[in-house]
Amino acid sequence: MIFDTHAHYDDEQFDEDRKELLSSMHEGGVDTIVNVAADVASWEDIRKLVTEYPFVYGAAGVHPDNVGELNEENFVRLEEILNKEKFVAVGEIGLDYYWDKESHEEQKYWFIRQLDLAEKLDLPVIIHSREAAADTMEIMKNYGQKLSGVIHCYSYSVEQAREYVKMGFYIGIGGVVTFKNAKKLKEVVEEISLENLVLETDCPYLAPVPNRGKRNSSLNLIYVAQEIADIKGISVEEVINKTEENARKLYRL
Repeated sequence: MIFDTHAHYDDEQFDEDRKELLSSMHEGGVDTIVNVAADVASWEDIRKLVTEYPFVYGAAGVHPDNVGELNEENFVRLEEILNKEKFVAVGEIGLDYYWDKESHEEQKYWFIRQLDLAEKLDLPVIIHSREAAADTMEIMKNYGQKLSGVIHCYSYSVEQAREYVKMGFYIGIGGVVTFKNAKKLKEVVEEISLENLVLETDCPYLAPVPNRGKRNSSLNLIYVAQEIADIKGISVEEVINKTEENARKLYRL
């Protein structure tokens, strides 16, 4: 069965049909979902989701675009929520120099603080990195050596992917791999062993072809799995089975 390692079903785009959609997952071949936080407000929404749906697990952290929301009080709250049942990772955390909503120094400070918290709690991390390859790698080498996790929505070179795999991280592959112009990501999928890849949607964003531009959901991961299978010359069943196994190792489920 398909394991979606990174979704945002707390997003308002799902407000009208969240229950119906999540109820259709098992029939659609999706067995497990990790719902990932982006901001402070999402923590409580995710706690409710993981309580209501047995197959949904949670990750809590603050996305680099939103680190302005973090302070010592909220950081204490973050540790409290991560100690709750069914929270399996710290994330998504990292650096984003594309949107540049927060200063680079502020992003780095809270990235490192959240990495330290993950080490303290012995939890894997979900890393967001956009147009910040060098700084992300430097911080991970300095502060992430004792950690495991996933490089979410991977967008860098094969060489960097190999570095992260050596450090014990998985590479998150989503809908972008189905885009015609995603040559670099297709090369990463070709070169990196299936043992080091996991499937993700980042839904409601980044829907794969043939649904590009529409609201994404875990039900679209079959297209991502098929693209990986085509690139690697293996069966889609092998991709689904192995990435599920990888995801369970990643989140220790």
